[in-house]
Amino acid sequence: MSSAARPRRRHPTPSTPEFWSIWHVDPLAAVLIAVAAVTYGWWMVGAARRGTRWPWWRSLAFLAALVLFGILQFGIVGVYDRQLRWAFVLRLALLFFAVPTFAAFAAPVSLLRAGGPERLARAATAALASRPGRFLGNAIVSPLIALALFCFLLTPLSAVVRESEVSATAITVLVPMLGFALLTPLSEPGVLRSSTFVTVEFLLAFVELLADAIPGIVLRVSNHVLDGSLVHAVGRPWFPSPLQDQHLAGDLLWFIAEVADVPVLISLFIRWQRTDRREARSVDALSDEEMEELTRAHLQRRG
Repeated sequence: MSSAARPRRRHPTPSTPEFWSIWHVDPLAAVLIAVAAVTYGWWMVGAARRGTRWPWWRSLAFLAALVLFGILQFGIVGVYDRQLRWAFVLRLALLFFAVPTFAAFAAPVSLLRAGGPERLARAATAALASRPGRFLGNAIVSPLIALALFCFLLTPLSAVVRESEVSATAITVLVPMLGFALLTPLSEPGVLRSSTFVTVEFLLAFVELLADAIPGIVLRVSNHVLDGSLVHAVGRPWFPSPLQDQHLAGDLLWFIAEVADVPVLISLFIRWQRTDRREARSVDALSDEEMEELTRAHLQRRG
């Protein structure tokens, strides 16, 4: 058969213009965006009235979080996430990793302390200092939760969740909240640990973050549909077969999991810098007698 007569291979993804031309209205997402924008703006006004200048780049990070959230909910990913695995995985991963990362860099808890209601600020501070807050603030925990979340995609139950309207609504609300709860203790300046703990935390988190890519790799290399759903999505000429859909989902998850390592490692590095400066200031504040006593006690422990 000549090349002219050979049937043209259909690409299982939308073209760039079509990707950006498919939209729908998500009332829940619209309400969440409006509430978040008004609340953040209200706290900025309160901070300005109290004489606190809020960094422009933090406001820009919050705007980026809202824009990305809107694209995921209103765009093609939100339209087809119940039909296509790659759309579902892309929405889930970015709601868990990217949206909370931008929101954490916006430091809404610090802004709440600077310009929000004092009672709510005290409650947020207490939540960060609580045992669950300290547990979530451990950078060893965040990669383990991410790994468990994405290993779920390898099970037949993931198809049930993907195709459920109730689950789609729950994901819209709960997944960004979970990601933000994991990242906020890492990014807020009030959460400090010893330099030794942060060093161990950094090394263990680095290993675990690499493991986050495993579910994506498994989705990509498997030659059978892992969630058991073999129904071919219909509606667009480029819709992939179930196995192609799974491979595309694996490619996306693999890439996002690797890129998502960066903000967590950056947050750990920032935490290490803060801890190092705090410990240096505490040592500089000691008198010569106190420093000598501290050195003597350290040598006695090692002896």
